[in-house]
Amino acid sequence: MYTPLDIENKKFAKQMMNGYSVEEVDNFLDELTLDYEKLYKESNENKGKMAELEASLTKYKSLETTLQNTLVMAQSTADEIKKVAKQEADQIVRDAQGTAKQQVMELEQQITLKTKELDDLKKQFDVYKAKMESLLISQLELLKEVNKE
Repeated sequence: MYTPLDIENKKFAKQMMNGYSVEEVDNFLDELTLDYEKLYKESNENKGKMAELEASLTKYKSLETTLQNTLVMAQSTADEIKKVAKQEADQIVRDAQGTAKQQVMELEQQITLKTKELDDLKKQFDVYKAKMESLLISQLELLKEVNKE
């Protein structure tokens, strides 16, 4: 690719006859040099911008990959936490059910013991009542005999 300096320094051989006007060629080359210089600078600027944009694109693609990996890791972590929490909840429920069953069995045993105690007390009361009745009857008999005499 020609540089603006190459165009500016380009010299043509001059012909004596039927040649181009040197002044017109020089003017044309001057205009061409200015336009080409402008385009050359724009091209270099655009190459610089393109390099910056490519670097930014690479940076953002890397950032995107990192974010995607982070999201995948976060999702995996959340799934694992949910799994562990469910296992712990299930274990708590099983423990609570076992404790409840144990407590029910203990209460049933206490109820059975209290029922036996109540039955024993009722029997003792019946025996005591029978003894009291017998005592009262015997006392009444004694009183009747005392009154007869």
